[in-house]
Amino acid sequence: MKTTRRISLLRYWTTRYVAALCLGLFIAAILTVIWLQHTMLNNRLEVSEFIAEELANRIAGSQEEKNVSPTIDEDMLKSRELFLQSEHPPAIFITDPKGRVLSANQSTSGIETSSFAPSLLQKKGDVLKLSPEMANGSRTWMIKKPIKVDDIIFGWVVMLQPENELENVTEEYRLLTGLIISLGLFGWAAIYILSRRLATPISQVAKAAKQIQEGNYQVRLPEQIKEQEVYDLVHSFKEMAQKLQQLESLRAELLAGVTHELKTPVTSISGLLQAVRDGVVTGEEAHNFIDISLKETTKMQKMVNDLLEFNSFSANALPVAVEKHSVNELLSEIVHQWHLGQETEEITISFSPLPTNRSITTDAVRLQQIIVNLLNNARHAVDSDGKIEISLSEQESGFLSIEVKDNGSGIPPAEQALIFERFYRGEQKKYKVRGLGLGLPYSKLLAQALNGELLLKDSSSFGTIFQILLPLAEERIK
Repeated sequence: MKTTRRISLLRYWTTRYVAALCLGLFIAAILTVIWLQHTMLNNRLEVSEFIAEELANRIAGSQEEKNVSPTIDEDMLKSRELFLQSEHPPAIFITDPKGRVLSANQSTSGIETSSFAPSLLQKKGDVLKLSPEMANGSRTWMIKKPIKVDDIIFGWVVMLQPENELENVTEEYRLLTGLIISLGLFGWAAIYILSRRLATPISQVAKAAKQIQEGNYQVRLPEQIKEQEVYDLVHSFKEMAQKLQQLESLRAELLAGVTHELKTPVTSISGLLQAVRDGVVTGEEAHNFIDISLKETTKMQKMVNDLLEFNSFSANALPVAVEKHSVNELLSEIVHQWHLGQETEEITISFSPLPTNRSITTDAVRLQQIIVNLLNNARHAVDSDGKIEISLSEQESGFLSIEVKDNGSGIPPAEQALIFERFYRGEQKKYKVRGLGLGLPYSKLLAQALNGELLLKDSSSFGTIFQILLPLAEERIK
């Protein structure tokens, strides 16, 4: 079997973020270089055009005043070189109207030309890009300005500059390179810190999961987490660990409880039957011992049946047969039957039906199991002169609400979240009533199988209210 090579979350996201960042910066750098070259070319051409025009105006002025041959003002060019932002100054020529070169600056030493074609000088536009054939195989820009006196052209100022000189942005490249490197390092640092901040709590959760796998439920995870999703993950994992710890405690308690609950009647039955067999008791007393043994046997059968039914229903192996019933008649009959089978002379039981009778589609046997279990719990919770109320009401959502209320001592707040856990038994009930702690979990499963719900609505020192919610049929009973 081929093993999958795994890497840490920090390395995984950091490498991919950095790769994406480098790719983005590379694309941005290329676009910036193209933009810089284009912008610098336009700016330098505009400055060169301005210098050529200024030089043409100066020569025209000197021609008008002194009527001497035109020459290049080298001092003026040196003062303007700063604006050109170029390592090598452009080649500047002074020509006559026919294009013959009359004067040139020192930067023309590498350019051999004695004249310019008149058609080229008279061509429309002051800025021209010369073809390689016209510029000795190199890409060159030509800036030309006429020397005019009273609208008469006495010559031309021609400026030649190689394209690579105009697009030379060496200093800008240095700045751009420094900026890209700085952004890359800063981006990598930010990505590393953020990825580490995200990966750390997840790594802690993974370590905590290994602790739980080894049976250690005392996990420690950070509390102050700003990221909502990571906080939800850590918080849910901590709740799961606490739940598993509770279930582990319940499992140990279940083993002890089942052992105790089954051992006690077995020991009692064994002792009673041994006394009858050995003749320790005879006559009527022997019959009483046998009756007690039969009662203990019945209790053991009930506990075993509870376990079997609960396991069957949890595995969806227990069928539910639904039929249509009248709500008031069905619930009244269930309460009446339970009342007849109880010794509750000192307990007051009241039943409040629906003002307008409705029908319900449900399994009457399963519903009776739920209500009988709640009534039995209520009877165990109240003392003498206790009171149990069963009230029906119709919810706006179309559900029937069945509330079973008692005036007992209530369920302690610390136990209220656990009462529907299988095999859980409260501290007070544990020593007062024998059982396996399956009544309420089983009743909840039954209510859900009937498309309803069983809830603990309220519990305090004044009493407890359980609520059953079941869907009502649409038609009303007349």
